[in-house]
Amino acid sequence: MIQSNFNCHFELTLELIGGKWKGLILWHLLDKKVLRNGEMLRLMPRITQKMLTQQLREMEENGLILRVIYEQVPPKVEYSLTPHGTSLRPILEMMIDWGVDYAEDKNIVIVCNKG
Repeated sequence: MIQSNFNCHFELTLELIGGKWKGLILWHLLDKKVLRNGEMLRLMPRITQKMLTQQLREMEENGLILRVIYEQVPPKVEYSLTPHGTSLRPILEMMIDWGVDYAEDKNIVIVCNKG
C-alpha cells in the first residue's frame, strides 16, 4: 500500500511509476493491451522474473494494473491496465518524445525493442 506522507504530488507520482521497469511495463501494456508474464519477459529481456513479479505486484496493489487469473491447467494469468494506468499514456508519450529529442541532440543511437 502507498504511504500517505509525501512532500508533494510529484513525489507520489514517482513512487508509483518511477524506477527502471515500471514505466516500461506500463508502456508495453498500453501498446499490447493484455500481456502474460512470458510475453513481458520477452519484451524486456534484461528484467529478471523476480523483479518483474515485484513490479507487477506493486502496480497491481496501487491500482495501475489488473491481474486476471484463469482457472485452467496450466494456470493462465493476464495483465492489463486499469483506468488509472491507462491515464498515464500522455505522460509516457511525453517521456518518449523527450528521450528522442535528447538522443538526437547528443547523438545517442537507440535501438528499440518493438516486440
